[in-house]
Amino acid sequence: MAIDLQNILTEEKDGILYVTINRPDKLNALNRKTIEELDSVFTYAQELHTVRVVILTGSGTKAFVAGADISEFSSFTDEEATNLSLFGQNVFSKIESLCKPVIAAINGYALGGGCELALACHLRIASQNAMFGLPEVTLGLIPGYGGTQRLPLIVGRGKALEMILTGAPKDSAWALQAGLVNQVTESENLLAKATEVAQLLTTRGPIALRKAIEATLDPIIDYQLEAKLFGDCFDTEDFREGTSAFLEKRKPVYKGK
Repeated sequence: MAIDLQNILTEEKDGILYVTINRPDKLNALNRKTIEELDSVFTYAQELHTVRVVILTGSGTKAFVAGADISEFSSFTDEEATNLSLFGQNVFSKIESLCKPVIAAINGYALGGGCELALACHLRIASQNAMFGLPEVTLGLIPGYGGTQRLPLIVGRGKALEMILTGAPKDSAWALQAGLVNQVTESENLLAKATEVAQLLTTRGPIALRKAIEATLDPIIDYQLEAKLFGDCFDTEDFREGTSAFLEKRKPVYKGK
């Protein structure tokens, strides 16, 4: 691939593009550079006719993506935060609307932005040790990369609010029962299972797959509202307390201001 990538590994084989987020020392957390690289990779996947299916995963066995890189945005203004949200939403929407199927092979933690990234994929296959969560409320925030919009469409509003309001993680068994993931498999078999599904999809008509993806995109999603509300959170004392507590490894004390 003729793209300068620092945080992502790619390999193309038999019509399948394997995309691996490779920041294991940060549990593959999403910083702006990584999201920019995802943008470039999925533009490449869209344009290259030899790519029929994309498999997206994280390096190592501990995490798919353990969230956003909080240290990068802890001092943002509300305007900067809104722009960050819109940027992430645009990239994730590119993944969601890609004309080729995207399979998330979810190994370990898929938290915050990592869970939102998985939600943007068309199919989700999880390892037995996978954990899902949107813990943004523990930082005085809400999800900002499409989570408040996609999750209710996938699991229903009740289960979505349970995840969003509590911030509590859910295991792979819960995710399967809720419809958050399509399949669960043993950790050592995750990539092989994702490849098996991808190989099946390469035998289907590419135009039919593209039309099916287009037909199931929901037109009522309001990302602009999510981005504004996400940005509003940055203008609160609770957000500053939540991120400070996270970075200082202590429990936050919220005052509702």
